[in-house]
Amino acid sequence: MSNKKFQIWLPLLLSVVMIVGMFMGYKMRDAMPGKSFFYNAKPNTIQEVVDLINSRYVDAIDNKTITDTAIQAILSKLDPHSVYIPAADVAQTNEEIKGSFYGVGIEYSFLNDTLNVTNVLKDGPSAKAGILIGDKIIKAGDSTVSGKKVKQENVRSIFRGAKDTDIKVAILRNGSLQNITITRGLVPIYSLDVAYMLDSTTGFIRLNKFSTQTYREFMTSILSLKQKGMKSLVLDLRGNGGGVLEEATEIADEFIEGDKLITYTEGLHAPKKEFRCRRQGQFEQGKLIVLADEGTASASEVLLGALQDWDRATIVGRRTFGKGLVQEQFNLNNNAALRLTIARYYTPIGRSIQRPYNNGSKQYYAAITNRMNDGEMVSADSVKNDTTKVYKSKAGKKLYGNGGITPDYFVAADTSKISATFASLYQKGTLSNFGYAYYQQQKANLAQYKTANDFVSRFNVNENAWQYFETLAKTDSIAISSISTTEKVFLEKSLKAAIARQLFRLDGYFQVQNKDDQFIIKALQIAHQ
Repeated sequence: MSNKKFQIWLPLLLSVVMIVGMFMGYKMRDAMPGKSFFYNAKPNTIQEVVDLINSRYVDAIDNKTITDTAIQAILSKLDPHSVYIPAADVAQTNEEIKGSFYGVGIEYSFLNDTLNVTNVLKDGPSAKAGILIGDKIIKAGDSTVSGKKVKQENVRSIFRGAKDTDIKVAILRNGSLQNITITRGLVPIYSLDVAYMLDSTTGFIRLNKFSTQTYREFMTSILSLKQKGMKSLVLDLRGNGGGVLEEATEIADEFIEGDKLITYTEGLHAPKKEFRCRRQGQFEQGKLIVLADEGTASASEVLLGALQDWDRATIVGRRTFGKGLVQEQFNLNNNAALRLTIARYYTPIGRSIQRPYNNGSKQYYAAITNRMNDGEMVSADSVKNDTTKVYKSKAGKKLYGNGGITPDYFVAADTSKISATFASLYQKGTLSNFGYAYYQQQKANLAQYKTANDFVSRFNVNENAWQYFETLAKTDSIAISSISTTEKVFLEKSLKAAIARQLFRLDGYFQVQNKDDQFIIKALQIAHQ
């Protein structure tokens, strides 16, 4: 009897299950963008235009080019920091964020159309294979990498590849041709350039960006400096264009005590999210001086804003870039990526430091150049703060938003660095090539300098070195005989720094550059007050 009743109710039960399933399916589809219960499968206007071009246009077209152009046009109507990353550029972009890649671990430069190895990463793949500074690489794999016909921009991709894959290179060493096999491995992209003691009690750390490895690098350095007697810290964020927001907030937590707010983000589709201090930091009490300029942006400004709002640091330099937008990267079906602005970030007291971008990207980025033309980079009186709303720090100091972080102490730009001659020297790599070539020529004499500090104290660019540089500059079609005395002084310092980089890597380079640097001089004055 019960079996008979079950057979009667079974069709009705199956019908109910089917209806519930259909309803849930439609509800799930309704939640998808552009889908509704009565969804009409018409293409959107953009797709409709592309389909018409593909099917009716008079000539054959590159569909990828059209699609990329259309995406760029759409993003140009949003903000300057929402960008489309083509598939060919995604890997490099991700490497910068990740802070590493797989490759051979060398630095190189082209001299006389020949690829010269200028540095070999310590304990890296090339070092393990026996590659030396001064080696000339003629061939890598099946590709010729030296010669007039070599496209230098393609060489990097030849050396990079999957982990534990081999690449055979033909090198010229002391006139002898040799074949060496290099097994590719992990190569770090450091975000911390240098950390050393400026004097017996003042430490110095320079960060060039914020990658996923920055906080780890920072902690290793700050603990080392504390062991050396650091009581005050100069943190250099000049030219640091930002990166991973969370890394900046982690570093802020090392400076700010308690459970104070560091920053918060909020957008139309991104609920408010707070970043707060969570632990006792390694440097919550000592004097902190932060260096900044017009190249300091994004995550760097997050860190600066928190330190300024809580009166934790003294900021030295010039008004920062003014980027207060947060991007998230989305991977696309064509292996490209979209870095889309999803929120704004605000300092603890509610400042948005994002400068206006309603006149388009071209005017937005030209504003930095305009600061020089308007005199803002050479005179504190010319700084154009947005005074429509004035904020106050916890100690009552006047602060501004909508246009970057204004420093506590202004340092003018060195206009001797901005001439066309200097631009050519950097663009053509003449300065770095000089450092390598001079090192190769004077290796025996330079061996007397055992430390970067010793080199900074005792080495000077003599007349022979200057004449050698003039010869290299002429090879690059750059005439330096007519430069001013001021420019020559700066250029001699740059030559010394290039040699120091070859001898002691970035430690040497920045110790030379920091000598007599007006930012550093002001920072040390504050540290010792």
